[in-house]
Amino acid sequence: MTLEEILKGVAQTTDLPAETAGRQVAGLDYDSRRVEKDYLFFAFAGAHVDGRRFACQARDRGALAVVSEDSRPDGYEGPWIQVPHGRRAMALAARRFYGAPDERLGLTGITGTNGKTTTAFLLDSILREAGHITALVGTIEYRMAGRVLPARNTTPESLDLYRILHELEAMGGSHATMEVSSHALDLGRVHGIHFHTAVFTNLTQDHLDYHVTMERYFAAKLALFEGQDAPPPRFAVVNADDPYGSRISPAPTSEALTYGIDSDARVRASRIVAGFSGLKFHVDEGGNRYEIVSPMTGRINVYNILAACATARSYSIGVEDIQRGIAACRLVAGRFEPVEEGQPFMVVVDYAHTDDALRNVIRTARGLNPRRVITLFGCGGDRDRNKRPKMGEAAAELSDLVVLTSDNPRSEDPLDIMNDALVGLRRHDVQHIVEPDRARAIHKALEAAEPGDIVILAGKGHETYQVLKDRTIPFDDRVVARETLREMGYGGKRR
Repeated sequence: MTLEEILKGVAQTTDLPAETAGRQVAGLDYDSRRVEKDYLFFAFAGAHVDGRRFACQARDRGALAVVSEDSRPDGYEGPWIQVPHGRRAMALAARRFYGAPDERLGLTGITGTNGKTTTAFLLDSILREAGHITALVGTIEYRMAGRVLPARNTTPESLDLYRILHELEAMGGSHATMEVSSHALDLGRVHGIHFHTAVFTNLTQDHLDYHVTMERYFAAKLALFEGQDAPPPRFAVVNADDPYGSRISPAPTSEALTYGIDSDARVRASRIVAGFSGLKFHVDEGGNRYEIVSPMTGRINVYNILAACATARSYSIGVEDIQRGIAACRLVAGRFEPVEEGQPFMVVVDYAHTDDALRNVIRTARGLNPRRVITLFGCGGDRDRNKRPKMGEAAAELSDLVVLTSDNPRSEDPLDIMNDALVGLRRHDVQHIVEPDRARAIHKALEAAEPGDIVILAGKGHETYQVLKDRTIPFDDRVVARETLREMGYGGKRR
């Protein structure tokens, strides 16, 4: 495919160089280290680095042209194509280069503050039980036809996404499920992509360090249902119990599939029974009713399961496949994940890092009728400061003991972050421990636990690292908890 063909439909602020317009493009990339002869290199500004710095390196490696929303840097000689928006240009170019696989695959995009990962895993399990070859793109990992790959971003760059979809189609795959973050929508990482089904889980305060206001955060999420240089999705699956969900008006060409527990949704849960061993409830869908049995726990997972059920119906998947897929999805890493070393109390690790998510995970624990709930949490540095006291208050109002510690402090002083959280924590008269060293804090939380208690280690979930001011160190709450329990003399099956 020629350069002119690949860039057809891409807005440009400079004329396409005549000497390169008819040349064949061998590949696309935004990383100069991967550029080969006759590649088209996209140079856009990242969070910390200006991609134009690597234009010369890309040229020297054989790039036939550079595409950027910024002007040609001094000293650069070679074809330079300036566009109004670099990531949008790359998304449209990648779609043409890989032959628009999104038009032929069943592509689901899941957005919202909480529940994206679990809903994605549940849907992928249903699709696989129905006999489909699938791909899964999300926060924890990427999956390709059963192969597990490390995740770099919740939502990858458009070029990486199209490579995944192209590979899936070449393997005979039919469906792809992906988490779509508000950052990805705002930056243009999914620009031009044709989604079969868009899912909205909920919206609570998060990422305001980036979006500034909740309305701008919500507007970014809405873009998934409106289409970005693409038709709106064929189906809009929306949580009708969420206040923001009730504000979503799908496009006239989209079929709405609402879900909920309390509202008059099309897909509803009833007769919910929640316990230590999991969930059991009925799904009412119009005149149809079927039973769901899941090893997952907590009311929040009723919503995640309903979202997966409604999305599966958008693909005309039968009830029996839905039931088997839900039952087969036993564990999502870092989502109410138990740590078992034979201790007489329960220890769970969860990714909850907003006040709403923290409340949900504590309520899930409360639903198991423990003697006490001990909650350990921290707040991320270089992120929205306003949610820190809210997280402190959420932990304090629902827990019997709170251990406040550090999360990923990044460039901030951990004590400053913890002081912000203490403002909310001290609004309730709850016993609490303050320990900035996360490993020592986990030890103190577990040491305080007694038979029948539940200890929640919240905030980092599946993460295997901790980001400090000057370095990133290996750190996994699950590993630290397991090692601590063994040091305490436990080991083996639950006593």
